[in-house]
This record gives sequence, C-alpha cells and structure tokens, in this order.
Amino acid sequence: MGARQRLYADIESGAATIRGYSPSSIPGVLQTPEMIAAMIRLAKAEGTSDFVPAKMTQARLRRQEEILRPGGPRYDFILDEVVLRRIVVPQSLFAAQVRHIIRTVTEVPHLNIQVLPVNFCIQGYPLPTVPFFLYTFPDQDDPPMTVVDTVTTDIIHTARQDVERYTRRYDHLSQAALPPEDSIAMLTDIADRLTEQTGPHS
Repeated sequence: MGARQRLYADIESGAATIRGYSPSSIPGVLQTPEMIAAMIRLAKAEGTSDFVPAKMTQARLRRQEEILRPGGPRYDFILDEVVLRRIVVPQSLFAAQVRHIIRTVTEVPHLNIQVLPVNFCIQGYPLPTVPFFLYTFPDQDDPPMTVVDTVTTDIIHTARQDVERYTRRYDHLSQAALPPEDSIAMLTDIADRLTEQTGPHS
C-alpha cells in the first residue's frame, strides 16, 4: 500500500476517535473506487510512486471497511468548501463522489462531516494550510497524536503542546464550519448542480 498509507492504517487500527481537516482533498476513508483511481492517475502524473496501484486501492478500501464498520472509531471530518468547488477530476465522477459522501454519512452513525464555507469568519488562530488528523486511543497509556499530511511526507506529533495546538485549531474550525445538517444540504446542492451540467456518472 505504500509507506504513507501503511502509517495511517497502523494508527487507525487502534484509534478510538479520529478527527481531521483538509483544505485540498476528499479524505481516503470516503473516496469511491473511481475517485481512488483518479487520484492514482494524478499521482502518477507527478512521477514515480512507492505503491502498486491495485494493492493500494485494495488497502484503502480495506481501511474504509475497518473505520466505517459497526463499532469502528468515531470519525469527524471538516472538509473545506474549496475542495468541492476546485475540482481536479471529471465533474461527473466528482458528482458521484459527493453523493457517496452523503450516503455514507447517512448510513454510518459514528461518521460526521462538516463543510467549512469559503465565506466564513474565524478569528484568533491562523488557518491550517495542509491536512491534519487528530487521534485518541482507548488505552490511557497511549497519548493523543497528530499527523500532518504534507506533499512529500507525514509528520507525527506526540508532544502534548503540539497536539493541543492542533486540537485548538480543529475546535475553532469546527465552530466556524456548517452544522452537519447544513453540510449535507450543501453537498446535495453541489452534487445536483454537477449532475445538471454533466449528466449522471456511469
């Protein structure tokens, strides 16, 4: 699956809660197989990769099963509206991807999605410029953890002050983001508009 995805799989396997924010992409746990394939094509366009595409896809779908299964970790994610407006894959594929998010959120009780609108007002903290994830674990001896996703590597933070810093940023983003019901309404509107423009994705 590649070293980077293996890192996330290992952490997720023992997590009690997962919280994340992305200003640039759909989280892997919510990607359709078609979206995964499209993202692989984009990665290959940049040059060589450290994963086998078919195995990477299988591994990502397996990660999804583990997180979304009954009794899986609580998963809260803040998705920047820019991700939904600045589309890097075919629009019909993206419409199907957005509908998949809506369906999954509706069906999985421990999954929660908020959309951070572009016209929000948040003061007191700078905006994160890269995706990051916060993890907690059932065992009190396992400290909370933050993983920051950059273009070429993932940076792990376990020092309390570093994790608290990202936690405060997440909390401020969550307060500024749309409530879950309004987020679903925005996702539905975006999917409908894309479908009107391009027709249903086959």
